Amino acid sequence: MKKILLASVMMLAACASQPDKIQATDVSTLQYQKFDCHQLAAESARITQRASNLHGQLKKTADNDAVQMGVGLVLLWPTLFFLEGGDGPQAHEYARLKGERDAIERVAIQKKCGIEFKDMPPKLAPQDSKPEPGAS
Repeated sequence: MKKILLASVMMLAACASQPDKIQATDVSTLQYQKFDCHQLAAESARITQRASNLHGQLKKTADNDAVQMGVGLVLLWPTLFFLEGGDGPQAHEYARLKGERDAIERVAIQKKCGIEFKDMPPKLAPQDSKPEPGAS
């Protein structure tokens, strides 16, 4: 029984992380210092688009791991050996993109560009989100 419990704990550590829990990598602002405001906005849009695509893939992987973990712990513990094994290169790319986006935002603020940065990942579609207080 101890072996099964130990294997379960080890498998929990191997599950893929939800993308919202992935921390941004620290990225230097130096690479963006020579960009003008238009270039910063374009690069931010490109990064946000790629991050949005990765977010969907990472969420799907993490959700699948969570379902597999639940089924494995309750019914078929041998299925735990087929978990994908934690965060892979996509999660690392997502963390880097979040860091790059933060660096671009810091440079845009320094240059007083007045760029409106979209949330990363994008906000939920209006039908999926709760209305803001006072909104009609």
